[in-house]
Amino acid sequence: MGSTQDERADRLDTPRSPVHYHISGTRLCTDAATSPLFDENSPRIRRDIIRIVGQYLDSLGYTSTKVTLYDEAQVKQQRENNYISDVVRLRSAVLDGEWAEVDRICSEGYLRDKKHILYSVYKQQYLELIDDNESQKAFTVLNKHLKPLEAQQSFQGEFRDLCYLLTTKSIQDAPAFRNWDGIASSREKLAEYLQNILEFEIVGREEEPQHLKPNRLVSMLRQAVAYQIESCQYHAEAVPLVPTLLTDYAPVVVPNTENASLVGHLGNVKCTAYVGASGQYVASGSSDNCVRIWDSETAECLATLRGHTSRIWDICVDRAGSTLFSASGDGTVRIWDIRDLHKPQCTSIVQNETGGDIYSVSLNPLESHIVMAGYDRTIRLYDRVTGRMVQTFHGHDLSVAHAVTNPLGNLIISGSKDQTIRFWDMMSGSCVKSLRSHLGEVTSVATSDSGMLLLSSSKDNSNRLWDLRSLKRLCRYKGHQNTSKNFIRSSFIGDSLIVGGSEDGMVYIWDRESTNIVQRLSGHRGIVYDAKWNPRRGILCSASDDWTLKTWWFDSSLK
Repeated sequence: MGSTQDERADRLDTPRSPVHYHISGTRLCTDAATSPLFDENSPRIRRDIIRIVGQYLDSLGYTSTKVTLYDEAQVKQQRENNYISDVVRLRSAVLDGEWAEVDRICSEGYLRDKKHILYSVYKQQYLELIDDNESQKAFTVLNKHLKPLEAQQSFQGEFRDLCYLLTTKSIQDAPAFRNWDGIASSREKLAEYLQNILEFEIVGREEEPQHLKPNRLVSMLRQAVAYQIESCQYHAEAVPLVPTLLTDYAPVVVPNTENASLVGHLGNVKCTAYVGASGQYVASGSSDNCVRIWDSETAECLATLRGHTSRIWDICVDRAGSTLFSASGDGTVRIWDIRDLHKPQCTSIVQNETGGDIYSVSLNPLESHIVMAGYDRTIRLYDRVTGRMVQTFHGHDLSVAHAVTNPLGNLIISGSKDQTIRFWDMMSGSCVKSLRSHLGEVTSVATSDSGMLLLSSSKDNSNRLWDLRSLKRLCRYKGHQNTSKNFIRSSFIGDSLIVGGSEDGMVYIWDRESTNIVQRLSGHRGIVYDAKWNPRRGILCSASDDWTLKTWWFDSSLK
């Protein structure tokens, strides 16, 4: 089959994995990068970022864009300077008790939108009027200024006590103000509060800007990528060339040996999914009607989710690893809160109207909708916010084995026992394209992270790769067995490998481009239904008819 110019370009852009890897002696946690190493809201940090971006734009010749960036930043800087000036004047007016000047600064200057400051200032004025027995003026301040700012109260019930002061003989009679020690002391406390605001805004402002080293943005990005590489489970013997900065670096290695066996299910294990991006936990669904969550390193079962009355066909987990979705032969999708693995809870049950088996469950990219499909030949879209079905997709002649959304979230892609792959418009519910190439039932569909490729599995003993732009078949992966009454699925390992199960009990890994089998992992004693890769931890997890899951990793000592 001839290659188009776009296809050849894609191949050139595709990273080729180094052959030799070794396991890192010390494992760093990539999540440490989320700790507060600097204050992103600091005025100085924000100015530094603008200068760095401006330098990079200038190096590329985008001078006009740089000038526009600096102009907009200068306007904002001027507003910040005016705001600081108003706070200074306000502090002085409060200490002097010049309330007419205070009211003018608050109503005409740059403090009009600073509700927390306005509430504190008008509360001070109100308390002084109460202390001077000016009840009528105090009522005006309360009604005109404090009532609209009630949401800014320091604690629940403070505004209620402010209102109560209108009926008391002394400020100390109100529970919230028993420690009132006079006007002068209260003004000093408010002045101190305003001084703290000034210090926060002024900190880091320099008369002389620091020298900006050449190519600062590129240097920092190189440091970030180096950190990502060093944090990986596996290290390449040669320094890798990272093809993109849009995602964290994760080396694609070929697992070559069993790491652990996860034992505990009382029936065949149909599906598996990682809980969160870290890969520390993995979930599984079984014909014993249960979902189990395991520690991928210790192989310990941490939680068992019970409630389904028939086998679990499919599971998925949101990106945060806080919610799990299970599809069952009992005609329901159950939604589980798994934030606390010691006390997982079923928070909702989505019922299939026809009551037939639900073979597939997945989420759209925004994770706002559930895509479910099954025996009744129908795909359904469930809105998690409103709690109701918002769209149905009819057209398959036989049951739907698998359904997912494309990365853009505008299409649903489904594979069916009628041997077709169909593409559905999410909004209208209409079928916009149908592929009829497989010679057997389609058991799974999956899209690549880039959204450019589609992978399908079928009972014709093949997995096929498609170009989602042209919908042309690119290649076919063979060597495994998938012919009988099983849902055997395949998926991507990064950009360069394909993994799938087989009826011969092996996990097969193919090179995506050459279609050659690069690894056969043996160890299961029954059909392998599903296999999923976790790039962060560098492990593969497989689910089998032998009632177990197995994790696989790369051992550099094996040849």
